[in-house]
Amino acid sequence: MIRVLLADDEPLPRAGVRAALDADPGIEVVAEAAGGHEALELARTHRPDVALLDIAMPDVDGIAVADELKRTMPGTRVLLLTELREESHVPCSLTGGAGGFLLKSAERGELAEGVRSSAGGGVVLAPEIARWIVEQLRASGSPAARTTRARELVVGLTPREREILGLLGRGLTDAEIARRMLVVEGTVEIFVNTILRSVQVQNRVQAALIAHEAGLVEHERV
Repeated sequence: MIRVLLADDEPLPRAGVRAALDADPGIEVVAEAAGGHEALELARTHRPDVALLDIAMPDVDGIAVADELKRTMPGTRVLLLTELREESHVPCSLTGGAGGFLLKSAERGELAEGVRSSAGGGVVLAPEIARWIVEQLRASGSPAARTTRARELVVGLTPREREILGLLGRGLTDAEIARRMLVVEGTVEIFVNTILRSVQVQNRVQAALIAHEAGLVEHERV
């Protein structure tokens, strides 16, 4: 059973997400919070497997909560909920404690699948979210987000590493990649750590965005 903490200051969207997760027999929402401070308190009490946090809460936003959870409760995976509005602080979260992004408007199955993937160590980054984040980064003038820069970063990867990076960009967990490539999970972990160093990023979400920018995700879907 995957234990989830849900935090959103808006009651109706929170209820919708709660209903979607309650429909999955493998997921249990153990606590709900209406703000960031409450989310942190409930996380310490319930020790959830996944914290599903609204990115824009009035007291403490989801990004700050994600950073604190990464520092104090590394066993809790964090997903940020967004409506893809003009939130200039979204790109900043890429260097923090979030393990991915979900749309509040996502279908029930997508929300549940995102939680399951995150609990298993996968990157949750739907294509529309990846495109939107890339556009925001480009608008901010960040050179690391440009397509040319991403392609330069992956040039030095071996074909095997490029394949794994593409699968990472699709949100597959290490276990899923291992099954697809017929190797043990520990081998995938070694590959992923090498890839992160090679493409000069700090976490799997950033690596997934590099995969999207470099065109590796589209290649894997052909």
